This record gives sequence, structure tokens and C-alpha cells, in this order.
Amino acid sequence: MTTPPALLIAGHGTRDEAGAEAFRDFVRELGRRHPELPVAGGFIELSPPPLGDAVAELVERGVRRFAAVPLMLVSAGHAKGDIPAALSREKERHPGITYTYGRPLGPHPALLRVLERRLAEAVDPAWDPSEVTVLLVGRGSTDPDANAEVFKAARLLWEGRGYAGVEAAFVSLAEPDVPGGLDRCVRLGARRVVVLPYFLFTGILPDRVRHQTEEWAAAHPETEVRSADVIGPEPELLDLVWERYEEAVKGDLRMNCDSCVYRIALPGFEDKVGLPQQPHFHPDDDGDHHHGHHHGHGHAHSHAR
Repeated sequence: MTTPPALLIAGHGTRDEAGAEAFRDFVRELGRRHPELPVAGGFIELSPPPLGDAVAELVERGVRRFAAVPLMLVSAGHAKGDIPAALSREKERHPGITYTYGRPLGPHPALLRVLERRLAEAVDPAWDPSEVTVLLVGRGSTDPDANAEVFKAARLLWEGRGYAGVEAAFVSLAEPDVPGGLDRCVRLGARRVVVLPYFLFTGILPDRVRHQTEEWAAAHPETEVRSADVIGPEPELLDLVWERYEEAVKGDLRMNCDSCVYRIALPGFEDKVGLPQQPHFHPDDDGDHHHGHHHGHGHAHSHAR
């Protein structure tokens, strides 16, 4: 029987020791869950162990093949450039190793469920969701695509859950910032706001989100503001990392099927799961309908489960 590839977890890194230890604990828990293969994890910056040390650890354990999964919510500079560059460097340092690279976690429905729990923990049980506006706060990036992913997560969190609205903001490098995001919520009519950090673990930036929220709330007593907790090392996160590992091993790196209503039962859209998809045409298409050409408007993949 072929030995499965090892699992390498690539983290962002933080100057916050509690956050770094949360990552290391998470890697250890993945190892306990999957004793059939070596599991290691390292950081791109700021915290030990560096990613190179994690690769060296695997090599010392006899690993020749591994799948690397970025433990990141969005695909920004680290996931797109820094991790692939680091892995390429390690391949030169350790001739003979091979690896596949998985995709970031993204706004997966399992993580949206955790975010929903964090909101429920933060609000007064008597509050009606239709009276609650959520401000989802991401890390922030100079990469527009990464910032757009936070807005996508906000929209998916809003869909089917009955909140008054879900807005997005950033704690660094992008607008709107946290105070600006809260101002926007109020301008849209919000009286009750829950600030929800879009972060996996505790750290300096989530602490900054909470601090800025408290400062804004003190200056705006007419608005009820609550702070929710980070996602944390929940079972859903452990399962999702394993899902990303299996995708990478099998080469099954899909399009946006995580949030596809025809594959996943999203709140309010459960009846769409498994519906057959047919190509369809618009009046301004270039014609030739006789041959059943697919012009990209239908879903091009199977939804068999």
C-alpha cells in the first residue's frame, strides 16, 4: 500500500505568543487525529518554528512527499507568493522531495457556521437577528482580490440568516477601517452592531479590532455594540484543513464549489442542492444554438454527490 503524503501546515505568524501557541496546538491536534501520516507546521514570519524547520522535520522523519495547506482564510500575498517561494527553496535544500500545494480555507460553509455561533455567543438572546447588523473585520491587504474575499464572506454570512446586514471592514492596509466600518453601519440605520473578527486565532490584530471597537462604542453610547470572538480551533476548522489536504493529494482543486448552492445546503437555498444544470443562452449570445455550445453561463461541472 502506498504511504500517503505527509501534511504540512503553513501559518502566517504573529508576535502574540498565545496566538502562535494556538497554531502549534492546532498542528499537534491534527497529528493526533491522523496518526497514519506525519503532520508538521511552521510560520512564514514572526513566530517559531519557521516553515523551513517544519519541512526539515518531515524530511528527518523520512518524508519524501507532502501536501502543504495554507492555514489562511484568504489568498493574499503569503498564500500566493511567500509560501510557494518558501516551498521552492526547501525543494532545493532537500533534493528528491515532492509536494502539492492546497488552497486557502476561504469562506467555507463550515466556517460560516462557526462565525454564526460566535455571533450567537456575543448577542443578547432576546435580540431579533433582523435588528442586528454585523461588521465582519478582516486582516486587510494590499491585494484587492484578498480584500474582495472578505466581502464575499460577509455576503455569504448574510444570505439566509436574517441579519439586518453584514458589512465588511479591515484592521490594517485597507479601507474601511474598524471605526469607518462602524460609522457606515450607523449610517445604514444600525442600532445594534456585533463586530465579528474574521481571524482564525487570537493575536495582536484581533486584539486591535476589539480595542478599536471599544473606543468607538465609548464615543457612541447611542449604539449598542458587542464584540465576538475569533473562529478558534473548532472541529469544523480541523475537518476543513483535512478536506484541503485531500483536495491537494487528489489534485481536486475545484472552482468555487464550497459556496455553490447546487452542492452545499446554504441557509434558505436548501432546495437547490443537486439540481441538474443545463447550459442556457442569452439573447445577445453569438448564436449557434443548434450545436448546444456552452457559452459559460451555466454551471460546467457535475453536482453529483
